[in-house]
Amino acid sequence: MPDARTQGREPPEELPDDCTEEAERNYSRRQAPVLFGFRLPLGRQATMLLMGLLIGVAGGFGAIAFRWLITTCQDLAWGPGDTALGRIEAASPLMVLLVPALGGVLVGVITRYMAPEAKGHGVPEVMYAVARKGGVIRPVVVIGKALASAVCIATGGSVGREGPIVQIGAAMGSTLGRLFRLPVNAVRMSVACGAAAGIAGTFNAPIAGAFFALEVILGNFSSNAFGAVVISSVTATAITRSVLGNEPAFQVPAYSIHSPWEMWIYAVLGLLAAGAAILYVLGIEWFEDRFDALDRVPVMLRPAVGGLIIGFVGLFLPQIMGVGYDTIQPMLAGEVGLGMLLVLLVAKMLGTGLTIGSGGSGGVFAPSLFIGAALGGLVGGIAGHLVSFPIGSPGAYALVGMGAMVAAATHAPITAILIIFELTNDYHVILGLMVSCIIGTLVSQRVLKQSIYTMKLARRGIDLKEGQEVNVLRSVQVRDIMRHDMEIVQEQTTFAQLVDRMVLSPHYEFLVVDDDGRLVGIISVDDIRHALPRLSTQGEEFVAADLMSRRPITVRETDTLDRVMRCIARRTYEEIPVLPADGEPRPIGVIRRDDVIRAYNKQMLRADLGGSVSARMSDSTQQRLWAAIGPHVLGQVEVPEVLNGRTLASLHLPARHGVEVILIEHPERPDDSRYELPRGETVLETGQRMLLFGERSKVERLLEQWT
Repeated sequence: MPDARTQGREPPEELPDDCTEEAERNYSRRQAPVLFGFRLPLGRQATMLLMGLLIGVAGGFGAIAFRWLITTCQDLAWGPGDTALGRIEAASPLMVLLVPALGGVLVGVITRYMAPEAKGHGVPEVMYAVARKGGVIRPVVVIGKALASAVCIATGGSVGREGPIVQIGAAMGSTLGRLFRLPVNAVRMSVACGAAAGIAGTFNAPIAGAFFALEVILGNFSSNAFGAVVISSVTATAITRSVLGNEPAFQVPAYSIHSPWEMWIYAVLGLLAAGAAILYVLGIEWFEDRFDALDRVPVMLRPAVGGLIIGFVGLFLPQIMGVGYDTIQPMLAGEVGLGMLLVLLVAKMLGTGLTIGSGGSGGVFAPSLFIGAALGGLVGGIAGHLVSFPIGSPGAYALVGMGAMVAAATHAPITAILIIFELTNDYHVILGLMVSCIIGTLVSQRVLKQSIYTMKLARRGIDLKEGQEVNVLRSVQVRDIMRHDMEIVQEQTTFAQLVDRMVLSPHYEFLVVDDDGRLVGIISVDDIRHALPRLSTQGEEFVAADLMSRRPITVRETDTLDRVMRCIARRTYEEIPVLPADGEPRPIGVIRRDDVIRAYNKQMLRADLGGSVSARMSDSTQQRLWAAIGPHVLGQVEVPEVLNGRTLASLHLPARHGVEVILIEHPERPDDSRYELPRGETVLETGQRMLLFGERSKVERLLEQWT
């Protein structure tokens, strides 16, 4: 099953098969950027390279501005100081306790009133925008995420700055792509360029930034996107180096492989990193569930509760507060004892879970590095006391542990390997790093199907790994498309009667029931054909009970089409009996293979059209019509009072008006749940906005009727 992040994204729009020179020129013009109403005379590749350059500049300066904002907030929260950890250690106990809580209050206000997307660690929102929303990210996210994350990090939240700068850079890329009126695929690639610029500018690692965008954000290594992403990553790195200097994020120890037997230790480190990553991801999920259950605490104040607990832990372990780079450095130098490494490993997991779970804003990448460094230092220190052959220093294992933990948590081993490689500029680190990262990733993927980035989406029913088509099939229930007309026969129905009914019936299968109406078997046309050679011997004694398959595959009316497709794949039946949801084995209808395919195509069209125009609905309340496909248009309208409380099915829009509702917007909801793919039982409410699809005249007629 293909990765959903490649669905609707690659390959880009293709030229028609019967392409003429005029068609090719028209295609190129559609791909060219538009600025202030003027279409720039650039081809597709040149356009994306130019966009990569512009987004790289924006992302580079954005990374610099974000780091300055964090430092400014730290000065305001803790007073001036050399390092973030030093400021916290020098503060009074009352400040350590209250500052994170006050920071949580500010974060709650920002995420409630300015940008709900700023809540959490940011990367899942970017992945969702690329996979489902045509790369659309609201411009306000740049400001909202920067403020929320800077406040959270500066006041002691146990999160990192990499996730926020990815989301900030991606929002910049999305905004520039739409400003130039680029097609959907180009906007998606612009988002990836922004993410690459953010990572590259933060870590001073242009190669890792590019591969992060391709491996994590886009989910593929398309040559169409590679050039623009690399240009963006390199540009952002050049800008940050010119302003902040060419210093790596960490001063790493000298690294070397002392014995081939060390590879076994690195393999063990990979296994342990997988276990730590699984606990890390599930821990964040657990804290989110616990805070969601706090019904008596307003959502806006929950980050303050998490901040208060972080402050209390910080009284004893201030190292877990903030990004944690000041503590990772002594771990790499081997200056932290084994006992303290174990305590910090557990405390950082809990601290990050508290911050993210309570609704704080910040990344999970830096905490992964922190936890990995602590784990690697532990493994290296313990191995040094147990093995007889020479091995590297605990700091060297801490370095590899950072990469292994990132790989296991994010399921992105290439990015993890390249980041550590660029931090060291030493090829010798690759051997042990590759062993740990690959083993950690494989074990983590085997046990936990979702990464730390996709888990949040999976909890909302969005499975990027299984593909958009599976999510679409899971959005439709059997009862929505089942047929109530079916052919039912009794067990004692004779062969002659069966043949007579089958000749006149439009159905492929007959459902066999007992005297109480319970399903006991199914007879298909193939069953009749295979029984013909036996007819001469059994004659009139041949009845339905002799022909039927006694263990028919059935589905419940509440099952999804995903299950139906899996059932169809197991048997060649064209129709599958549908049973009621209460468990009774009495058939209430059938569902046909072609009905499933038709419903799938219809839902895919809805998802594709809805995703590509959802941004236009949020960006403009003025425009009412957009061109779509041929003579068809998309139109938006607020739900009128006359429809309030009615279900969509009760309107019979396709039959009466020739118009489909393909998307419903809930303006009052946060962005991740703002848009809904409607179903028959969807209840309409005033204040919602509907997106209609149909021929222009029919859509315009409805718009006039409802406005």
